[in-house]
Amino acid sequence: RRLTGKPAADGYRMPAEWEPHDGCVMIWPVRPGSWPHGAREAQEVFAGIARTIARSEQVWMLAGSGHAEAARACFAGDAKVQVLEIPTDDAWARDVGPTCVVNRDGDVRGVDWQFNAWGGTVDGLYAHWEEDNLAAGRICRALELDCYDAGHFVLEGGSIHVDGEGTLLTTEMCLLSAGRNPHMTKGEIEEQLKEYLNVDKVIWLKDGIDPGETNGHVDDVACFVKPGEVACIWTDDPADPFYEPARAACAALSEATD
Repeated sequence: RRLTGKPAADGYRMPAEWEPHDGCVMIWPVRPGSWPHGAREAQEVFAGIARTIARSEQVWMLAGSGHAEAARACFAGDAKVQVLEIPTDDAWARDVGPTCVVNRDGDVRGVDWQFNAWGGTVDGLYAHWEEDNLAAGRICRALELDCYDAGHFVLEGGSIHVDGEGTLLTTEMCLLSAGRNPHMTKGEIEEQLKEYLNVDKVIWLKDGIDPGETNGHVDDVACFVKPGEVACIWTDDPADPFYEPARAACAALSEATD
């Protein structure tokens, strides 16, 4: 079902990454702009990652109709890697896929945000992202998950990180960028996160370390490793371009509360 309500109101929350889950979604790499030489080397690496994950859980590998058979042949005999014939524009499942939310009974639903290639016509990475924008809904249909329609709000999975207990990390560089949701204030954006992910508090770090591609996704900077504990990037080299951003992020997190 395509749902128009809000997950928090329905008792659903975004779980932490370390909580039990059924499997992992990946995308078969083919886009020439990202993967040169016919993506051969990239496909070998992605296949190795998928096989490693499949030792312990299900993997769903997305591939367009022109590449699905090649992907299936690569995983022939591996029952825990299932190829889903779903087209995409590139291979970043964390950013284009649905955000999964869960209730107390363990029922899982998806949230389908708007995806615009990390900035749309303002500073997006490629001109056409129509298939990527449809990927989350198609994944939910393939996996028979009810799906919340959040198409009014631009968000990628790599721009947020939660502890599963009501606290979320993000960066101002990304979520307040001109190519995301310029019609919304910081407070309005925070309210969307609270309503769709069922969090009580948003910790805003100022900058990410990747302004050129993702506008500073938080998953390059910091992540929860358990409730109340965060891992953060660091360098002791003053010449490193991440020297100041790392110190700023660590200082902000050291003063933050969950």
